[in-house]
Amino acid sequence: MRAAALAPYAFIAPAALLLLAFGTLPLALALGVSFTDLDLAGLADPLLIRFVGPENYRELMADPAFWQALANTGAFALVGVPSVVAVSLAVALLLNRSDHPFFRALRAFYFVPAVTAIVAVSLVWGYLYNAQFGLLNHLLSLAGLGPVRWLTDPVVVKLSVALVAIWRGTGLNIVIFLAALRAIPREYLEAAALDGASELRRTVSIVLPLLRFAILFVTVTTTIGWLQFFDEPFVLTRGGPLGASTSVSLFLYQEGFSAGRFGYAGAGTVVLLVVISGFTLLQLRGRRADARH
Repeated sequence: MRAAALAPYAFIAPAALLLLAFGTLPLALALGVSFTDLDLAGLADPLLIRFVGPENYRELMADPAFWQALANTGAFALVGVPSVVAVSLAVALLLNRSDHPFFRALRAFYFVPAVTAIVAVSLVWGYLYNAQFGLLNHLLSLAGLGPVRWLTDPVVVKLSVALVAIWRGTGLNIVIFLAALRAIPREYLEAAALDGASELRRTVSIVLPLLRFAILFVTVTTTIGWLQFFDEPFVLTRGGPLGASTSVSLFLYQEGFSAGRFGYAGAGTVVLLVVISGFTLLQLRGRRADARH
């Protein structure tokens, strides 16, 4: 009996240890480092590390580059989150219409970007976006339109980088939505069809309400991912031009690993954690309020 009671803890222990080692401890370390002036010299000689209190946070709040990165991240999330959720849900609804082998092949096709290395993806998209010989500008020239500076225009670059992330981010969410769709009892849909409800009516009145928890999960996880946006701007643009595609995560990487200002980067990490936690709590609270009504 005692072994049976301890079994659940044994199963979750590996995941809990991984979370502790790669989640909780690094965040606690970043919090501690954020109150010091730790840099490359401090790594070589810990005696050189000084406690500076909230000085890093004051400098961060007065840093225009940080606010630009924060605004860029907000713009990326504003475009990316609704796009990923909407596209993933729409594609999942289409792929769930049939179990034909063709649709099963399509499911695998849509999941490919999620398991493809970001470097390989970015190389392909880099060639597509090339201003001189890229495929996109070639197609525009066939239509009589001028070339677009996809990765060098400060305005266009945000949409260009976001498009790659949207394309990569739909695959896993499609799988989540498909699993949720398969869990809906078919009796509900069959009964509604017998009552004369159209497919659109069944989707709006039955399917979407039953997917509300899956939609909430995908929205929350997607928002967290976009607020941590790093891979695409790092590989495609290095944050350029003129910081137009620098996200907060990329800014922290540049300050920590390029400039060696680990204390300053730690302060930014704590601020980013607060922002992500705030948005997550707002989304969960909004979902609970809707459920009560």
